[in-house]
Amino acid sequence: MKRDILSVMDMKDDLEDIILLSIKLKRDRSIKFSEKKILGMIFEKPSTRTRISLESAMVQLNGTAIYLSPKEMHLGDGETIEDTARVMSRFLDIISYRAYSHDMVLELARYSRVPVLNALDNLEHPMQIVADFMTVYEKKSKLSGLKLAYIGDGNNMANSLLLGASILGMDISIACPENHEPDKEIIRSAREMALKTGSRIEIVREPRTAIDSADIVYTDVWVSMGEESERAEREKLFRPYQVNSELTDFADKNFIFMHCLPAHRGLEVTDDVIDGIHSVVFDEAENRLYSEKGIIYKVLS
Repeated sequence: MKRDILSVMDMKDDLEDIILLSIKLKRDRSIKFSEKKILGMIFEKPSTRTRISLESAMVQLNGTAIYLSPKEMHLGDGETIEDTARVMSRFLDIISYRAYSHDMVLELARYSRVPVLNALDNLEHPMQIVADFMTVYEKKSKLSGLKLAYIGDGNNMANSLLLGASILGMDISIACPENHEPDKEIIRSAREMALKTGSRIEIVREPRTAIDSADIVYTDVWVSMGEESERAEREKLFRPYQVNSELTDFADKNFIFMHCLPAHRGLEVTDDVIDGIHSVVFDEAENRLYSEKGIIYKVLS
């Protein structure tokens, strides 16, 4: 049967294995598919890291990638997503979909005969999570037992970090304003998983509470794609959640700073933090290539 990666929970049984495979593929570029594979990439949202890393991953694995913009397709414009999925399945070995709606990703996967990867939607960003925890493993040599503090909006990144941390036995503390918490169903799933792995999960209001003794400090943009009309209101609301040197003084002295990028410098993070000695954001970005190689290799092998 085909394997889709639409949520971090689709990797609940082998997330750490995929992380270790990604590290192996980073060290050994001779590992490739014996036959050429073709990835179709649908992008409804702009992308720098995701598009470049996916295309590069396929080339390095002895494959190729085809970029598909909805403006150049009939997706949702005269052709149902069901029919699009059925047709693409006959041309491609695997499909990635960067979408506004999680429901659209689920619908595409439902009718596709080949694996579908969620390359980001309004609910989750599962492939980013593999790169993130791969980077943590490289820097800390372990995953379980660490503490991750996420400061900011309870968005798709917060959702995915919650699930990833709970699967791996990592403690996670999320500081966010009222009414901007992670998805309630995601929190429920993460708490259920945490009971099995020993992960501790907390959602708090005060950034200093979340960041206390944290091994990893993570933030993301305050205004996600599609929320531009709320920019002024959000920037005012989230100002107390800026990650700066005053706040990071409360983290563990050997903490690492992470951000999935692009970063809005001077808003969710200051220059001295993102450019400082604790920042690993560009190692994290580089690992998008190897983590996607790991996911694709695992799914298609």
